[in-house]
Formats: sequence, structure tokens, C-alpha cells
Amino acid sequence: MGMRAILEKIRTFRRAEHGAALVEFGISLPLILVMSYGLIDTMRLFWSYQATIAGVRDATRYLARIAPGDICDSGPAIATFEPRLLTIVNSTIDGDGIAPPGISITGLSATLDCVNSLNLRQPVVPVATVTADLSMEMPFTGILTLIGGAGWGTITTAVQEQARVHGL
Repeated sequence: MGMRAILEKIRTFRRAEHGAALVEFGISLPLILVMSYGLIDTMRLFWSYQATIAGVRDATRYLARIAPGDICDSGPAIATFEPRLLTIVNSTIDGDGIAPPGISITGLSATLDCVNSLNLRQPVVPVATVTADLSMEMPFTGILTLIGGAGWGTITTAVQEQARVHGL
């Protein structure tokens, strides 16, 4: 085999495009996977936040209905309702059994404001406020750290809802 035959084989090899699609797929696959996992985490974050908002809204409505209308005058302390409110928020989040792991309510508080500057027929209007602190641990952080990223770690946020107390 002479030099001319070797050069011809090299030219043929350089022009061949067999397997080019496989190489391009191998290069783009890590980027596609990272984007997919990031999208899944983002959707999970939004879903969890909306579930927490619904739970806090349900708990606030419950508190507005179950607390006595004269709670500002001589009613019970609003903190006595907090265990039931936590149950309502958690059952709303876990209601259908598909709540993702790593999501937890780290704190729940109920406060009462007695507003008397609204010029209504009722001189003092009780307004209940329920606040929940949400902590969410992102599951794909390990995958993001493999490619050199810092990952998302744990995200914390607070959800708050207010309602006028109507009483029993």
C-alpha cells in the first residue's frame, strides 16, 4: 500500500458522515437532561406553593367562621385554634396523596386584629390573619452539582391570608 492509497483512505474517512448524529446527540444530551430536571423542579415548586396557598386560604376561612363574632371583646385567644388550622393546611397539601417529599410547613401562626376605623355599623371588626412558612427541599440538587452548579438547596417562603371574622 503506497502513500497515495493511505492519503486516499484519510480523505475518505474525513468526508464520511456516518455517526455524526450520534455524536451530536451525545453532546446535547447532558444539556437536555439538566433543562428537563430544572423544568420539573420549577413545576414542583409552583405546585407546592399553590397547594400551600389553598391550605392557608381554607384555614383562614375556617377560622373566620368558627371564631366567635365578639372575639375582640371577651372571646378566646386566637392561638387556641392553631392546631386545627395546621391540620387543615396539611390536609389540603396532602389531600390527594401525591404531595412530593421534602415539603413541610415549618411554622403556622394565627393573629387577630381588631379594626375600629372602618366606620361600619359594627364598631370593632375582627380580622383574622393566618401565616404559614413553607420549606421545600429541591430533589435534583445533586444532579445540578454534578455539572458544577451550586444547586437550589432549600427554598423557604411565607404565605399569608386575611379574612373578616363572621363568627358563629
